[in-house]
Parts: sequence; structure tokens; C-alpha cells
Amino acid sequence: MAVETIAPDWEFDRFDDGSQKIHTEVQLKNYSRFLEEYTTQLKGIEEALDDSIGDVWDFTLDPIALKLIPYEQSSLLELIKTDNKVLNKVITVYAALCSEVKKLKNEAETKFYNGLLYYGEGGTYSGVVEGESQIQMGRFISFLQELSCFVSRCYEVVVNIVHQLAALYNSNKTATKIIESSGVHFQTVYEHLGELLVVLLTLDQILENHGILKDHWKMYKRLLKSVHHNPGKFSIPEEKLKPFEKLLLKLEGQLLDGMILQACVEQRFDDPGEGVAVAKNSIFAEEFAFNIPSLEYDFCSNLLTKITLTSNIIWFPDTFLITKVPAAAKLMDKKSLQAIKAQRDTLLQQRAQTLTKDMQSYYVFVTSWMMKMESILSKEHNSDKLADDLNSRCNVFVQGILYAYTLCTIIKTTMNMYMSMQRPMTKTSVKALCRMVELLKAVEHTFHRRSMVVADSVSHITQQLQSQALNAIGTAKKRVISEKKYSEQRLDVLSSLVLAENALNGPSTKERRLVVSLALCVGTQLKTFKDEELLPLQLVLKKLDLISELSERVKIQCDCSFLYWHRTVFPIYLNDVYDNAVDAARIHYMFSALRDSVPSMMHAKHMESCDQLLESYDREIMEVLNEHLLDKLCKEIEKDLRLSVHTHLKLDDRNPFKVGMKDLAHFFYLKPIRFFNRFINIKAYVTHYLDKTFYNLTTVALHDWATYSEMRNLASQRYGLVMTEAHLPSQTLEQGLDVLEIMRNIHVFVSRYLYNLNNQIFIEKASNNKHLNTINIRHIANSIRTHGTGIMNTTVNFTYQFLRKKFYIFSQFMYDEHIKSRLIKDIRFFRETKDQSDQKYPFDRAEKFNRGIRKLGITPDGQSYLDQFRQLISQIGNAMGYVRMIRSGGLHCCSSAIRFVPDLDDIVNFEEMVKEEELSEETRRAAGVLDAVLGDLTSNSAEGTEYFKMLVAVFAPEFRSVKNMHLRNFYMIVPPLTVNFVEHSISCKEKLNKKNKSGAAFTDDGFAMGVAYILKLLDQYLEFDSLHWFQAVRDKYKKELNTVLKEQNVQAISQDEKLMQTMNLTQKRLDLYLQEFELLYFSLSSARIFFRADKTAAEETQEKKDKEEAASRSDSSTPADSAS
Repeated sequence: MAVETIAPDWEFDRFDDGSQKIHTEVQLKNYSRFLEEYTTQLKGIEEALDDSIGDVWDFTLDPIALKLIPYEQSSLLELIKTDNKVLNKVITVYAALCSEVKKLKNEAETKFYNGLLYYGEGGTYSGVVEGESQIQMGRFISFLQELSCFVSRCYEVVVNIVHQLAALYNSNKTATKIIESSGVHFQTVYEHLGELLVVLLTLDQILENHGILKDHWKMYKRLLKSVHHNPGKFSIPEEKLKPFEKLLLKLEGQLLDGMILQACVEQRFDDPGEGVAVAKNSIFAEEFAFNIPSLEYDFCSNLLTKITLTSNIIWFPDTFLITKVPAAAKLMDKKSLQAIKAQRDTLLQQRAQTLTKDMQSYYVFVTSWMMKMESILSKEHNSDKLADDLNSRCNVFVQGILYAYTLCTIIKTTMNMYMSMQRPMTKTSVKALCRMVELLKAVEHTFHRRSMVVADSVSHITQQLQSQALNAIGTAKKRVISEKKYSEQRLDVLSSLVLAENALNGPSTKERRLVVSLALCVGTQLKTFKDEELLPLQLVLKKLDLISELSERVKIQCDCSFLYWHRTVFPIYLNDVYDNAVDAARIHYMFSALRDSVPSMMHAKHMESCDQLLESYDREIMEVLNEHLLDKLCKEIEKDLRLSVHTHLKLDDRNPFKVGMKDLAHFFYLKPIRFFNRFINIKAYVTHYLDKTFYNLTTVALHDWATYSEMRNLASQRYGLVMTEAHLPSQTLEQGLDVLEIMRNIHVFVSRYLYNLNNQIFIEKASNNKHLNTINIRHIANSIRTHGTGIMNTTVNFTYQFLRKKFYIFSQFMYDEHIKSRLIKDIRFFRETKDQSDQKYPFDRAEKFNRGIRKLGITPDGQSYLDQFRQLISQIGNAMGYVRMIRSGGLHCCSSAIRFVPDLDDIVNFEEMVKEEELSEETRRAAGVLDAVLGDLTSNSAEGTEYFKMLVAVFAPEFRSVKNMHLRNFYMIVPPLTVNFVEHSISCKEKLNKKNKSGAAFTDDGFAMGVAYILKLLDQYLEFDSLHWFQAVRDKYKKELNTVLKEQNVQAISQDEKLMQTMNLTQKRLDLYLQEFELLYFSLSSARIFFRADKTAAEETQEKKDKEEAASRSDSSTPADSAS
């Protein structure tokens, strides 16, 4: 609007100097560059965000797809418009018939072929259930009825085509000629007629080769007979049965007797009512013979031909001629037939030998073609060489389709020949054919991957080809117009050329191309085109057909749905992929090929739903994949990880230069494989398998956690597998007995294990193995880490229950009259004689007590009552030692857990910090939990729980009560006990040097711990110390040693060797006893420290009162301070 209001003197600017065009081109180039960059960015984002997209993209997942096939909006009547009305009618009729044939062919290929082929498929592995066959056939009857209608329609179309052709080529002199047909050959119509007859032949072949269908049909008929005899039982009215039986008879006669094609050919084509003669039409016969190539050829060489009609249905001309053409059967004798079979076998063997070479050749061809596609399509259009550029693109596209066609033919024919001739296929042949399948899918995916650029090119190429065709037709038209002779024939030629031009001036739809081909059948007569013009025109039109239907042709030629019938090769293929892991990515192509049969399965009618067939197929393929690839891969990876972790065991030779090496990591670089409604992620599958295996095996043997952790790390480094931590409580190889096990069987533990006070270790008394088990602080700490610190209090509770039982036995022993009376006697004796014995309890008295007890009786294994009492005290002491170890292990575990806290004296309060930041309630609660955990760990690591104090406090009041006065004599039994203990200890240590080590031991500090604990409970440390027992022992043994030394000096003079040896042995024995007593003294002194032996019960009570008073004073002073 603004430009128009400007002064008229701007009008000169309308002069076109070409600058606007240049500017537009620059902008367009910039815009296209921006689009390309933006597309690349989007693809990058998509790949980064979505791992589920495979290397080979599934067509069904395209969010937006380009359909390149143009659809015709105009009807045939609108397309075929010239001034020549008769010609219009002729072309319209033939075009309509050809279109009808195409529709019928498409319907047969999509619906009827698949419905018949897949009948009986998808059954259960266990076999067909009784009655299932009849049910399937019952569902299938309606489909057969539709097929019957379809066949009838085909018959009608065939008759109509023949009638229309016979009407045009009429030998009746009296009949009026429609158009001059002497030089007109409608080759296109004959081609379409042939296609329709092939459809009927294919249906015949499918039904003839379908054994399951025939068997089920027979069963169904038998069922119908039984229904007929007893219709009431099946609730079917009898009047409905007869029409149904008639229908079945009709279906069987029309479809199942192998007469579909024969019945079509044997139809009555002469129709006097319409006045069309066929049988006696000589001109039509000549025309028919002209259009169908001559059958005069060498029978044997051409009968070897084998044609794949569809999927796994192969057609042999010799079989067909013998069964359908009696005249041909007469010409061929048995020798000829045997020669044909022999030659066919030879051909198959030759094919098998050359298959690998062919595959290698096509591998080179297809890969170079893919490179050409990438290079041509990535180049920008050069405006100066646009025609050459489009021509080269067209040739590359056509080349791709030709490669696909050749590969598809080789694969189908070879596989079907092996199947039909029932010959075994070698592994080499299977691998070669599978490689060819991959190449076929590679061609398809190359077209699909570059579909945007292909779409752009196709529209330009079709325009160029249409232009070339129009130029050729225009030249011919000028030639026709330039000739002045007029005739109806010349007028027909001119009209047909005009019609072809009109059809080409528009989108390249299949209807328009059909009209062009039919029009040129008329337009090429009278030598309108020179020979050198006609061939290029025909080539251009063929290219136009290919390019216009490029995507459809690629889809048809690369369709691998036939692999469903040859899926037995899949295990061999997977084994090959596994053995050659380097190019594992090719598996995507094979799965893409296996997926091709899904659309055709959707037309299966014999099952309740086609989903059942799909599920069966899916299950079958997945089972094969799991067995031949995934499970093998899982086990190999696991084996490799195990052997790598256990290299120190020096297992099999794993030198890759000797035994070879398979790099299975290539499988984990693959993107997920799309199959049906799932993505098969090999990496995730193997990771899950290893996670599951490692977890299960760790639960069985928790001490192996470190090994599996190492294997996880190795899997991550070597194969890039992101493993999940098991989060199981870890154990070490030195776990020893578990705390829970000891706790549950503490009575067994204290009797079978010996305590060492200084090293804080328990050692097994005796074992059937060659080694003894030990338990130390580290074992207990690991066990607490496994079960949590809560186990500590539970263990102490169990120990308390155990001590209660043991103290009951202890009390009974002390209450025994023999023991009590002896002890009271000894106490009275000591009080009376302590001044004479220098306040020391006499050693002889203790020794006499120890020996005297034996008179009361001994057990079958030679133990006195004092021995048993000593063992009881040792067990009590062991229990206390175990409690001490639990406390030490808990401190050890807590210190390990809290070692990551920087400063134990200054731990921040996380809950307060969260409140300050005003974070969510969940965060506040989490912070509170963290504070509580840190608080617990800090208090536990700093001091731990005083379990000894608790166990003293719980039993002391009862021990010191009046009703247990008999226990007050305990301190007096300690000296005889120590004598008994020392004798036992020396005996055990001496057994260490003997061959039979039964009963051997080198430590038993449980006795010292037990004595110290019981003395504390009875508050008898002072009473025991008043005996000065260990001083008395020292004095006794030193006195004896001095006596022995004097004797030795005397005997040294007399030089009596035997006596000297006796003296030396006596000295050693005395030294040994003195040493043992000293060790016991030290152990008992150490044990007393745990129970604060320096203070009496009264002193401890006074100390407790003082602490309480101090605490109350500090509490009362606090308010006063704050008030001031």
C-alpha cells in the first residue's frame, strides 16, 4: 500500500536489472542453510535425550512421514478428453480395465495371499488342542467366501478384457470398425491381463501346497456330517444346514480343487448376445500371438525356470504344464523329466557355490552405491548443471532399485528352491543369504534415511522426465501435422499424441501414466517416431514409472516378509553375529527384515485375533535370540569377569595370541533393537543378568562381596556396563562366627572357646579340621556393621539370661554341705593361725582342699567337683570377656563410621540450619534424623556403654543379700581353685608338644575374668586380699627352689648324675608352677581393673552420693545466677 502512494517518478524502478533475482537466490540459500543447521541441532538433541532410537529407525515410528505417491483427483473420463470421441472411449475402457486389474492384484497381494499363507500358523508349542482345527476353519469360512467372490470378479474382468480386445480386433467383415487397429498393439492391456492370470495361478499354488488347510477342511466336513446326523444336539436348525453344505461344496469345487486358473481359461468367452466373437476371431488370435512372445523354444532349457510367486510359493513350469496341459505332458517322457530334475539339482549346487562370491560382489556394489547416494544427495543443486545433476540422481535411484530387485530375487529363489526341493542348506549359504538380506535392508534404509532429499529430488526428476517425454512427443506431433495426407488413422495418431501430452502436463500419477502408455500404443503406429526416438522415449517412460513410485517400489523390492517362512536360519545367523562381534551392528538390519512380516500377519483370519499370531511369532524370535545370543553373551561376560578377577589362581591359558580373543564390547555400543512393541537393549539385558547373578550369589556367601564388587568395577571399565550396587551388608573373609550365631548359642560358645585377656581374642578349644577358629575385635566390628549397633544391647541381654542360669548352679555348689563345711573350717583356721603364718593363707591347706574334693567323687572323664566348678567360673568369665569384646567391637565400628566427620567437638546442628533456610518439612525431618545419628555415633565412639557396670549392678544386690549368706565363703575357695587351675593349665600346655593334641590349650583367661567378676559381685576383694594368697604361693615355691639349689650344690660335689637330673627336673617343674601362678596373678589383677577393684561397695556408694549432691547444687545455683 505504501509503495503505491509514493510519487509516480518511482516508476522507473520497475525496470528489471536482475538484482532482485540474485537477492532472492541469496536469501533462499541462507534460509536452506539455516534449515539444515537447525535440523542437525534437532537431531543432536533428539539423540542426546532419547537412547531408544536404534541405528535402524523403524518406519512405523515416524512421527511425520512423507508420502511421495501423487493421487489423482480427476476421474478417467476427465483425463481422457480429445476431440476424437471414439478414441476417447477406447482408451477409457482399457484404462478402466487396467485400473481394475491393479486394484484386484493389490487386494490379492495384501489380503488374500496373506490370509491363506498364514492359515494354521501361531499354534501352541504343545500341539493343537482337540477341536481347535475345526474352530479355526469355522472362522476361516467367511474369508473363503470373500475369496470366492474375489475369484468370480477376476473371471468377469478377464472375460471383459478379452471381449473388449476381441471387439477392437474383429475379423467380422460386416461389423463396423471402431478404430483402425491394424498397426495398434495394446501391449499394456495384455500385461495387465497377464498380471491378473498370475494372481489366479498364485491362489491355485498357495491352496495346492497348503497341507494344513486341506486337512482342516476335511476335519470340518466330518464335523458337519456329525452335525447333520444330530442337529438338535448342536442347536442348529436343519433347514440352515443344507444351504451351508451347498456353499461348502461350491467353495471346495471353485477354490480347493486347484482349478481356479483352469476354470478361468475354460470360461465361455463367446457371447452371442453381445455379438462378440472370440473363438473364431482370426485377427484377434493374430494380435494375441503378436503380444504374447512365441512359445517356440527348447523345452528342457526353459523348463528349468523357477518363479517365486509370493513369499514361499515357487512355480515350476514343467510341473504346471504336465498337470494342466495334457498336450505338453504327452511331448515329455520320463527321461526328460528326470533330466530336468537333475539339471535343477546341479543349478542349485552351482548357486550354493557362487553364493558367497555373489554376496561379496553385491556387498561392494551396495556399499559403493550407498556412498554415491550420500555424496550426491549432500551436494547442493548447481543451477548451471541442474539437468546433469538430476539425471545422475535419477540413475543412482534406479540403480538402487535394481540392486534391491536382484538381491531380493536371489534370496527368495535360493531359499524357496532349497525348501521346495527339500535340500539341506549349508551354514556358509545361510550366512551369505543373511548378509544379502542385510544389504537389502541397507538399501531400503538408505532411501529412508535420506527421504527428505529424495522427496525433493523426485519431484524435480519427474518434471525433467516429463519434459523429455513431452519433447519427444512434440517432435512426433509436428511430424504428423506436417504431413498433409488426411486419414482417420492419422487423426487417431494425432489425437493419441495430444492425449499423451495432456496427461503428461500434470502430476505423474499412475492413472496419467497409464493413459500415456495406452495413448502411445495408438500414437506409435504409421512410424510416427523414428527408431532412435522411440527407444529413448520408452526408457524415459520406464524411468518415470520407477521414479514416480520410488518409495512404493523400494518398499516392495526390499520387503522381507518371506523370511517368516525361513526363520529356521535365524539361530545360525545369531551364532554368526556372536562369533563376529566386530560388526554386531548389522543385527539391526536383520530385525528390521523380520519385522516386515508383521503387516502381512495382520490379515490372518483363522485365529480369534491376529494379535495371537503376532505374540507367537514374537515369543519364538525372542526365545531364539535369548538362547543363541543374549544368554551366551551373559555367560561369556560373566566367565570373562570371573577369570580376570581370579587371575592369581592361574587357571586356563588366556593368552589372546594363543587362544584368540573375542571383543564382546561391540554388542554394548549397539543402540536398542526395535522389535514389535519392545526395544531389546543388549547392554541393559546383560547388566540386569550380572546384577541379578552377583546379588544372588552375594546373598548366599556374604564374604564374597569384595570379589563381586571388583567384578562390577571391571565390567564398568571393560564393557561400559553401569552396574547397581547390591546394598547388602558386606562381610570380610575374616568374618568369623557371626554375632547373631554366638548370641543364639552363647552356652555352646563359652564352653567351646577360650578367652585371651591381653589380645582380646577367643580361640576354639578343639576342632575336627586342621585349623582352629578365632574371633577378635575386627570380626565383631564387621558383624556389628552387618547387623547394626542395635545387636549390641540384645547380645548383652542374652548374656544376662545366660549368667542367671550359671549363677544358679554356682549357688547350688556353694550351698553344698561338704563344700560349705570345709570352707567355714578353713576360714576359722585362717583367723586363728594368721598371726603365726604372717597373715598368709597356707599353700598346703589349699592343696589339701583340692585333693580332698576328689574323695567326694569324680565324673567318668576323671573330673572332680572342683574341676567342674572351675569350668563354671571360666564359662562365666568367657561370657564377660565376650561382653567386653562386643563393647570394643562397637567402639571400633562407630569410630569407622564417624571418621568422615571433620571435628567431633564441633558438630553443626543441621536441623537448625534447615529451619533458618526455611526449607521443606521433609528436609527438616531428614536433618533431625541426621543430627540424631551423628549424636549417637559421637556418644558411642567417645565412651561406649558401660556393660560391665550394668552386669555388676544387676546381680550385686542379690549376691550381697542376707538370704545368700552361703556365697560369702567364696573368697576362701579361690586359693584351691587357683591350684586346680594351674594344674589344669600346665597339663593343657604340655599337650601342645604331644602328637595327640586333644585338650591342648595355651590360654584360658576366662577363669581370671570369672573370679574377678564374682569377687566384685560379693564385694570380697578386701577379704581375698587379706589372704595374701599369691605372696604365700611365691614364698612356698621360692623356699622349695632354694632347697633344691642347696641340694644341687651338695650333689655337685658327689657327682651323682641321676640325682642331678632329678634335681634339674624338680627345679624346672617348680619354675613352671611359679610362672603359671604369676601369669594367673597378672591376669586376675588385670581383670579386677575392669570391675574397679580399688574400691569397695561402700566407697562406690559414697562416691555416687557425692556426685548427686554436686549435681543438685549446680542446678539450684542456675536460677539465681540468671536473676542477678
